[in-house]
Amino acid sequence: MLRKDIKPVSPVDRLVAAREVLANSIARNTDQEGQITSAIPALTLYRFEAPTQPVVAMYEPSIAMIAQGAKRVLLGDATYVHVAHSFLITSIDLPTATQVIEASPEKPYLSLLLKLDMGEVAQLMADSDLPPPPAQPSSRGMAISEASLPLLNAFQRLIDLLDEPKDIPILAPVIQREILYRLIVGDQGLRLRHIGSVGSQSHQIARAIDWMKEHFSQPLRMDDLAARFNMSISTFHHHFRALTAVSPLQFQKRLRLHEARRLMISENLDAAGAAFKVGYESPSQFSREYSRLFREPPLRDVTKLRQKAGPALTSR
Repeated sequence: MLRKDIKPVSPVDRLVAAREVLANSIARNTDQEGQITSAIPALTLYRFEAPTQPVVAMYEPSIAMIAQGAKRVLLGDATYVHVAHSFLITSIDLPTATQVIEASPEKPYLSLLLKLDMGEVAQLMADSDLPPPPAQPSSRGMAISEASLPLLNAFQRLIDLLDEPKDIPILAPVIQREILYRLIVGDQGLRLRHIGSVGSQSHQIARAIDWMKEHFSQPLRMDDLAARFNMSISTFHHHFRALTAVSPLQFQKRLRLHEARRLMISENLDAAGAAFKVGYESPSQFSREYSRLFREPPLRDVTKLRQKAGPALTSR
């Protein structure tokens, strides 16, 4: 028999409680500020105790969930403000600038990021017998949506596995598959299903991006690239920009500059060596474009990154 003096817990209260539990779990697993690699290969945790400067980065297909705090993401001319009651989903590789805008020592920014396997999305669509998504114009490969209680609970169970490392190889893939399923049948499901649908223009652009990531050091010939993915140059360019907010040439430039930065940090290449390796013919042009993107000349930027991160950065 139910007691009449006990009030039922509202859905909003359940969501708030679930976010608080998730925040506590992330805090328990982050003993320092910054990006924390977890024992679950696709899962990364973040903790910041003060707002940050904008950081230029390439977002991979992923879902980001903030348990506490807020951040701002810039993609082209669009601004996405991501707060604790929402998740940010990225269905394709995207050039962004991100900035934590709400964090303090008393209430740090706490979040997680789970990389998405778009091949698994396609397989799950087939296994779930979902109908092909309706044809529609290409839209940005990034969106913010409200986090549901089942999605929060699934992430909580994934985080809980960090306390039971022996269970990760068996249970983590199961929970990640559940998260993918909840995404493709949720508010942003069409976005993922378009990318995962073989033959759709969004899927073709995703394939083109994968090709560009493998061949970014080669000269980019738009007619060859468009023909490779069965589109006219104008159609390819239109859908590419619609999804990524940049042109193919701008995207290739971002790929080259990010790889050059990695080479200078992890392989100790100098600026000229990194420039030539990623496809630049002119070190001076490389330096100008690097400075424009990362707001510092190559040597100064890499030196600051080394000093900030210490031995951990150079040992990766």
